[in-house]
Amino acid sequence: MTQPVDLNRPIIEGLYAEALVLADQVRRSFDHAALGAAQLDDEDPIRIALSCEALRTATRMMHVIAWLLNQRAYYNGEISEFQLRRTGRLPSGGSRSTPEQAALLPPNLHELVAASERFHARIARLESAWHARFAMHPSAIHRLRERLGQELHCR
Repeated sequence: MTQPVDLNRPIIEGLYAEALVLADQVRRSFDHAALGAAQLDDEDPIRIALSCEALRTATRMMHVIAWLLNQRAYYNGEISEFQLRRTGRLPSGGSRSTPEQAALLPPNLHELVAASERFHARIARLESAWHARFAMHPSAIHRLRERLGQELHCR
């Protein structure tokens, strides 16, 4: 199994640019859809789905952008690695869309929601790999001692 590529400034800058483009597409597309849904009743399921998915998708993108801004601050020397590990975490979960509401969206919005979920998942994998570097893994001797201790206590 190969080691994941470590994060560096060019990777973060590329992801940041990609996130900004996707966030702008999300904003423009949902704004345009909201104009088209303005004549719908407030209780209309399509209008509710548009509102909910717009909020979920925008929030997902803002979490990713905030994470990338923390990474940029680290690479620019504005925060330490300790501060980044302590406060620069991506919120977990990513607020996934509900299938019932997603089905009510037009295909272009459905694809944007899915693209934002895929992008969030990519960033979550990068963050997980980055944080795994700092995890304390017991040595083989410590694991063997632990297993022996468990066997002795069981008898």
